[in-house]
Amino acid sequence: MKEKIIHQREKYVYPTKVPYYKDPIHLTRSSGSYVWDSDGKKYLDVIGGIVSISAGHNHPRIKAKMLDMINNDSIQHTTYLYLSEYMADLAEKIAKLAPGTLTKCYFTNSGSEANEMAVMTARVATGNQMVISLRHGYHGGTNVPLGLCGHSTWKFPHQPQASIAHAKAPYCYRCPYGATEGKCNLECADDVREVIQTATSGKIAAFIKEPILGVGGFIDASDEYHKKVYDIVKEHGGLYISDEVQTGAGRTGKDFFMSSTIGIEPDIITMAKGIGNGAPLGAVVAKPEFAESLKGKAHFNTFGGDPYQAMQASETISIIQDENLIGNADRMGEYLIAGFKEMQRDFPLIGDIRGRGLLIGLELVTNPKTKDPAIKETADLMEYAKEEGILIGKGSLLGNVIRLAPSLAITQTECDELLTGLRKAFTKLTK
Repeated sequence: MKEKIIHQREKYVYPTKVPYYKDPIHLTRSSGSYVWDSDGKKYLDVIGGIVSISAGHNHPRIKAKMLDMINNDSIQHTTYLYLSEYMADLAEKIAKLAPGTLTKCYFTNSGSEANEMAVMTARVATGNQMVISLRHGYHGGTNVPLGLCGHSTWKFPHQPQASIAHAKAPYCYRCPYGATEGKCNLECADDVREVIQTATSGKIAAFIKEPILGVGGFIDASDEYHKKVYDIVKEHGGLYISDEVQTGAGRTGKDFFMSSTIGIEPDIITMAKGIGNGAPLGAVVAKPEFAESLKGKAHFNTFGGDPYQAMQASETISIIQDENLIGNADRMGEYLIAGFKEMQRDFPLIGDIRGRGLLIGLELVTNPKTKDPAIKETADLMEYAKEEGILIGKGSLLGNVIRLAPSLAITQTECDELLTGLRKAFTKLTK
């Protein structure tokens, strides 16, 4: 079967969809933090597809609700043209979790579409076109988000990039200004102002940032950076868009949205991935005055907010709240980071450990002093981790950052399994 699938993909699927591993895995079953392949081998899944599993694979509450809908012939597709309690209930839940006055929701199928809508909202609301994003940032694979992307590896030569400018990322481990911890003047935040003043008319539609740069390698900036940039954006008439496709749904611990933890109130928040626990659902929540600026024209997403997807997202939110998964993400994240710091003493290949909650990045380098990226070693480590029954992810511009984003319900026993498995994988790699 696996050989047949590989042949079909090579013949009928776009070549941009490249599977992990030299010998790709055919996953067929899942439960909680675990997945099984077609040969029956069990793996601890600590990347959740692509940072998408929040409540755990096949959570029994979601399964029960889905079966109930199927058994009662619940309508699968309605569009926004008809009333649906699932979309309305989900919108209310998100609005009550969002910081400040963000209460107006729009539903899509993905984070890419959510970011498209957020940027259009900002452009209409402000009357300006220019959007500032960051180098090393990533906001999706559709037209505008690819323009916002700060990675050459994801961009195509003829991809339009109109009315977009990129500022430097707050990449502390590789600070472009040579600053060290405790001796930072937030020059990277000042670069946002300089870009606005030199690469735009001086007025912008929006600034968009992931609170932690996901594809960029889980690059985490200080709260002070975010607050300073927020003020700069406001000085120049822009809206602040917080792309919480990967950091939302409680993944970083503390709060449902990381912007609340940082202490800023964005004008627009986008989300996807963990909000649906694997269901194809994205969303935008915005301050009413900016959402209302679109009034007078029809704009819709055919499948956005359909009953089954909206039910799964709504139930996922309830599970996260009822089972205190945000608190668990905070505790287990601290436990894992402590374990990785201990591991770092034995394996200097681990140059940097960063992230918050259960969004953790390990940047691998061949030399801790020169910080040369360990690109091949990262790819090899993924193979060794697979042998140990651990599924991990990787990211960054050069692909030398291990990305870890397990279910928010991961237990300490499963964390120990992850630490033990990766230790064995690092041992194999260094030998």
